[in-house]
Amino acid sequence: MGVVVEQRVVLPHPDLANADWADSYSVRLDRNDLVPMEVASELMGRAPRWVGALLKIRNLIVGLFGLKSAELELTGQDRIGGFPVLAQDEQHVLLGFNDKHLDFRIIVAVEPEGARHQHVSLTTLVKRHNLFGRIYILFVTPFHKLIVKTFLKRFAASKDPSRRSA
Repeated sequence: MGVVVEQRVVLPHPDLANADWADSYSVRLDRNDLVPMEVASELMGRAPRWVGALLKIRNLIVGLFGLKSAELELTGQDRIGGFPVLAQDEQHVLLGFNDKHLDFRIIVAVEPEGARHQHVSLTTLVKRHNLFGRIYILFVTPFHKLIVKTFLKRFAASKDPSRRSA
């Protein structure tokens, strides 16, 4: 339990049909009671300090180009981590927005495996609009992958029944 695994993403994807970049990571949990909206709120709303520092640097840089800032905080039912909630159902929450350089979506999925396990996954879909979008993705991808894996590892550790105190 708690091992983050990279998953294959098939494009085109129904949540962003014209996406040209994607990645997905998941973790298997010995749980069967997780709800996607709560998972999304916990994943996106409790970032380590170093992630917050990276986002501040990112926001300063992209602000110079007139792009939207990103914040990781709980902001209500219509936003999680500063990202608008676009759709939700019993297994998925879809977050994201469109910007000048790219459109992106984050899919938080909670899918059952048998009666006693669930997979929590974070899938990112991106449609790059221009050269700046391509350069942006090139530079942020290593940080993005590290952040997603960290979020999933921390979440899995917080939900591990063997780590709970009595």
